[in-house]
Amino acid sequence: MKQFWNFSAGPSVLPKEVLQQAAEEMLDWHGSGQSVMEMSHRGAEFTQICDEAEADLRKLLGVGDEWAVFFSQGGASAQNAILPMNLIALKEGRTADYVLTGSWSNKAYKEAKGYGEMRIAASSAEAREIDGVQYQAWQWAPDFSEWQINPKASYLHYCSNETIGGVEYAQLPDKAAIGAEGVPLILDTSSHFLARAWNLEGVDMLYAGAQKNAGPAGSTIIVIRRELIGQCEAICPDVFNYKNLDEARSRFNTPPTYSIYMSGLVFKWLLAQGGLAAIEQQNKAKAKRLYDYIDSTDFYHNFVQPSHRSIMNVPFVTANEALDAQFLKGAKERGLLNLKGHKSVGGMRASIYNAMPIEGVEALIDYMQDFERQHG
Repeated sequence: MKQFWNFSAGPSVLPKEVLQQAAEEMLDWHGSGQSVMEMSHRGAEFTQICDEAEADLRKLLGVGDEWAVFFSQGGASAQNAILPMNLIALKEGRTADYVLTGSWSNKAYKEAKGYGEMRIAASSAEAREIDGVQYQAWQWAPDFSEWQINPKASYLHYCSNETIGGVEYAQLPDKAAIGAEGVPLILDTSSHFLARAWNLEGVDMLYAGAQKNAGPAGSTIIVIRRELIGQCEAICPDVFNYKNLDEARSRFNTPPTYSIYMSGLVFKWLLAQGGLAAIEQQNKAKAKRLYDYIDSTDFYHNFVQPSHRSIMNVPFVTANEALDAQFLKGAKERGLLNLKGHKSVGGMRASIYNAMPIEGVEALIDYMQDFERQHG
């Protein structure tokens, strides 16, 4: 059987062990006589599935009862509006700060502007020369020291990994150092959720679409300190009120049950790998291998500021679009799937999420070497 490697940015590759277990349990979950797809979301079977998924996620993240952990719908994009409706009233002034480093943080800011006086605390929307290299918009990220924080903001929001541009903040900011003490720190972590073992002491909320590292598309994961819940705007639908979702343990209404079940299997797989500390080391090794190869040749080019290169999403190009198109055609023939870059960026993008083994990265590099020999 031909080996395929899926480099899709999302929905993305899932662990084979998870897919195999889901296939085995498809028609009859644990002797219940029903598929998870058919279960009542309030029945004992799905209650067990959902509660175990929450407990395992808490274990992975190292968060206690002071945090609410729940699953919702609408994707991370829906949180661009749901989040301000829940949090804009945390302080007087109806204002929040946003750091813009790419398409997703920019979309979050534009959506949130309808709910308050949103402010740009830092942005990479303009080109900049750094260490003698010229970077275009969204190819670099402002240092934490450049963030200009409003101490009266209801929250400070940033996207820790921009999927499209491959720009990442690998570390968390020190709130005291950036003048954000007392300002809740909110992270959109979608495309590197569960990819790093972070100490969340200085974080107040993170959210992610499941379809990168946490399961198939369908559910959105919200992890938020309970002290922030309870001041939802009147215009917010009940089904998106964080307090309701927390109290109902993700089952205020019918949740995306199968997606939650699959995420639960992914969480158990991650725990079996040794947790987030172990998976982070694997992710760093994969990314280093690929970036080192790209940097070793003049044939391929990654255009992201090196200190902010993503370990999940690696964009690269050849000399021109025609050559990129040839590369993509040949890659598909070799079983290297979904390497086409986002339409706003072009070129190629290798998304090497948790479930992508190092063998897949090596297969990509082997093809890149062969292609360079033929066309270089």
